[in-house]
Order: sequence, then structure tokens, then C-alpha cells
Amino acid sequence: MAANGYHVANGASRPLKAGIYAPIPSFFLPESEDLDIPSFEAHVVRVASAGVGPLIAGSMGEATHLSHPERVRLIHAARKALDDAGFSHVPLIAGTGAGSTRETIELTNEAAAAGADYAIVIASGYFAGALTNNKAALKAFWVEVSEKSPIPVMIYNYPGASGGIDLDSDLVVELATECPNLCGVKLTCGNVGKLTRIADVIAAPTFTSLYPRKNSQAPFLVLGGFIDFLIPSTFANGHGAITGLANVAPHAIANLFKISETLQKDLTLVPEAQRLQGIIARADNTIAKASIAGTKYILKRMYGYGGVPRKPLPPMEAAAAQALWEHPHTQALVKIEREFSGKQLA
Repeated sequence: MAANGYHVANGASRPLKAGIYAPIPSFFLPESEDLDIPSFEAHVVRVASAGVGPLIAGSMGEATHLSHPERVRLIHAARKALDDAGFSHVPLIAGTGAGSTRETIELTNEAAAAGADYAIVIASGYFAGALTNNKAALKAFWVEVSEKSPIPVMIYNYPGASGGIDLDSDLVVELATECPNLCGVKLTCGNVGKLTRIADVIAAPTFTSLYPRKNSQAPFLVLGGFIDFLIPSTFANGHGAITGLANVAPHAIANLFKISETLQKDLTLVPEAQRLQGIIARADNTIAKASIAGTKYILKRMYGYGGVPRKPLPPMEAAAAQALWEHPHTQALVKIEREFSGKQLA
């Protein structure tokens, strides 16, 4: 047992696999802004039931609005909900990036103790002016975090949430080859060329033997941060995506990934893959513009829970929210999610 009363995770006991992962929103009670654990647990199980892996306390989860104890509570709640629902094999990824290297390591240890199998770490943008062009400092950050982490660590490259810090493919490849406890990269920069360059290195037949991972169940995955280029990225040796849209349409997006894998052996599926990718890409673009509040509003319309972000993030205005729900791109996504889930959503 760890000092906080939770069981320490046993390394990477649940393998990290290519596929679709959803950064789970943190739900809050309307008056107090306290965590809404029942809605959170229900949603974690919902996405896992569709074959989508949960990521806790990421950007969509408003990690920057959560205290250390709240992050721990969410990880513990997610692990228990998954286990109780028969998904004990499903791994948990937890966001553990913080303002300093020291606090990031502290959060990573707390996440592992609470039940996280993997961590995903973003560089803080508070001092981006000093870090953006300092490759050595950025490299040292992920080197130290990965070396001191009890669980494998994924690089999170998201310029929009880190003051414009945008890792290039050369640095990511350096980290992948030199840090055996790194297990992948999420590219929310949306740079398909960068993904292609990194994935090409990782896909080389000699990569695994020359640069073995500290834990063999935690290979280095190259994941998109948006779902709108999944099909092209699969053909470029990508491994899937961590996408906020998988909260809204987990069945449809999980099926798109399955088709993308099958495509490499059966090109007769190209028309269907293009159809689904088009619907999902348009919805991704439309819903992403409404940010966290938009995703939560759509979840409320589809599943009966969602709520609003923590302040100072504002909720959507009523007219804008209704327009988002009625938008043809949103409705097309809802339609295929209903088809793939096999039931009508409220």
C-alpha cells in the first residue's frame, strides 16, 4: 500500500496497445464545482465498453483545474469502475504534467500509486519564452521525468496548451531512442509530416532490438491528437489517436480504427473508410471549436450528463450550444454513433 492508501501499480501490468484513447472529461456538480464521481465512473465504463481506452486528468479533463488529491481520486475511481465492470484488463493513462519537473515527478508517483498504468506528460507553458528554443532544457525535462517515473511515460506535444512549445520530430526521435521508459508521443500539434517521420523510425525492423523499452509491454506508440487524419496516419505506420471526440462517439471512432487496420490487407474497404473518416473529420473540426464546454454539452444531450467546465472556463451560451447540437456535422456523427452502438441514444 502507498502512503495515500491506494495500491501501488505493478509496473505496466496492462499492455499499452495501438488504438483509440479518450481524454475523459472531469465532471463537476453544478453548485459546488465538486467532482461528480458517479457521472465520471459511468463515462469511463461507457468508453471502455466501446473499446476505447480512458485517459484521466488530461487537457479535456481540465487537469490544470484539479488539485493533487482530486487527480488521485479520479484515477482511483476510474480503476475501481473499470474493475467492477469487468474491464480489469483495460489500462489507465493519467496526465501528470505540472509547472516544474519536481512537481511532475511527484504527480507521476501519485498517479502510479493510485492505479495508473501509464503517464502522459506535457511541458508547462508558463515559462515558454525561456523553453521554446531551448532544446537541451526540453530534452532534460522528459529524460528526468521518465528516469524517475515508476510507470512508463508518454510525451504530450500540444503547443496550444504549452505556450507554443512544439517539439520537432528530431527531438522526439532522440527521446525515443535514448529513454527506455518512454512509451510514446501524442501529437496534438496536428502535424501529419511530423507523425510520419517519427513513425517511420519506430517502425524500422531494428528499432525494438536497438532501443528496447524498460517494460516490454509498453512499446513506443505514435498517436495523433486529433481523429481527422486517422486513415492517413495508419498508412504512415501510426498507432491510433488520443482524441476528445471519442468521448462523444466512441463506437464510431473505434470502428474507424478497426477499418484503418484492415485496410492495409483489404483495399475494398477504402470507400467505407473514406466515408467514415469524412464524417468524423468534419465533426472533429466543428466540435473542437467549442472546446471542453461544447463536448460536455453534447455529452449531456446524448447521455444525460456533462455539466459545465470549472471556472474561469465559461459554459456555452444557450443559443450557441443549440446551434452546435443541430449542426449537420454533429448530427451526422450522432447518427453513425447510434448505428455502431446498436441502440438509440436519448
